[in-house]
Amino acid sequence: MNQTTRPSGLKTALSWGRRGTAGATIAREMRFDNISHHYGPTRALHDINLTIASGEIVCLLGQSGSGKTTLLRIAAGIEAPQSGRFLVDGQEYGAPDRLVPPEKRGIGLMFQDFALFPHLTVLKNVMFGLTALSSSIARSEAMLALERVGLAQHADLYPHHLSGGEQQRVALARSIAPRPGILLMDEPFSGLDQRLRDSVRDETIAILREMRATCLMVTHDPEEAMRVADRILLMKHGQIVQDGSARELYYQPVDLASARFFSEVNMLEGEIVDEAVITPVGTFAAEGKSNGTASVCIRFQGVNIIPITNQPAPVGAKLGRVLRRRFLGEVDLVDTAVEGLDDPLQARIRNADNLKPGTEVFVSFDPRDILVFEKEEP
Repeated sequence: MNQTTRPSGLKTALSWGRRGTAGATIAREMRFDNISHHYGPTRALHDINLTIASGEIVCLLGQSGSGKTTLLRIAAGIEAPQSGRFLVDGQEYGAPDRLVPPEKRGIGLMFQDFALFPHLTVLKNVMFGLTALSSSIARSEAMLALERVGLAQHADLYPHHLSGGEQQRVALARSIAPRPGILLMDEPFSGLDQRLRDSVRDETIAILREMRATCLMVTHDPEEAMRVADRILLMKHGQIVQDGSARELYYQPVDLASARFFSEVNMLEGEIVDEAVITPVGTFAAEGKSNGTASVCIRFQGVNIIPITNQPAPVGAKLGRVLRRRFLGEVDLVDTAVEGLDDPLQARIRNADNLKPGTEVFVSFDPRDILVFEKEEP
């Protein structure tokens, strides 16, 4: 077979295998106990304490350099923590003086670059982690994994014959073929285009649910984390700054940086007086906040813009004028000059055909999309 081109006449695999056919595993618990790690003078992790329950899907979310991948590498056994311990089901797998190697951990790994062996067929790639089994049983288990990801018919091809989405399916089949109790995933979908990313991600999570495996996934995409995870860990400067459900992190961000990570926001200055914040566009609730200067975030979707007609102004609305409107597909991004503000407010608006530049408007705000943070000292 010519190994430089895809064999002619072979139908491209478009569908995945039947759901509910992935082999179940015995999920395992992970625990990071006071983990710290440095690269020279750079602190990668600082006193990480974290337990991931059996069968839980957890996403590590954060900017590049926040420590996500280092934590994953410690779980995988690629790095030994410089202090603290990593445990699986209560047994120590990683410490400064002890490191169980990756191949003896029973942990599956899946990476963004697929990490397939180009000289091996698809089937041989999936069989690679099944060395403890006889050749016939390893082949059978690998074919079952390929059937679940919809690529059994491509078993004898080489990775370069496949599309990026198909190669990612092979990487997934290889990681689940040994039926690991834990699966670690490092930005597994970032190399795919948006259309493929959504379908591959949804099917991957369906397979994880079928297997009931424990999963720790690294991502920098907040929407991906919200779609995938039972729990999200937001990391910054080597520490976990917030731990909770998608709803908790979105509606109750711990600080200004966390709020901006999850949403596009307009930033205003305000003054908190008796649990209310006074801003140039109105006064809003600031329950539990101390008196003083505040940073106020208004999410783009929380800005309501209504053309001025003969109807009375909505309660609390400010006067404004549309400056610019940009079509983004499902919504328009509308820039509006508002009385009392030096900079325009931005809003995402559906059905914005009546908001042409120059239109005089009323501007009001959804209180659910207003976040107030006490001003941090420099």
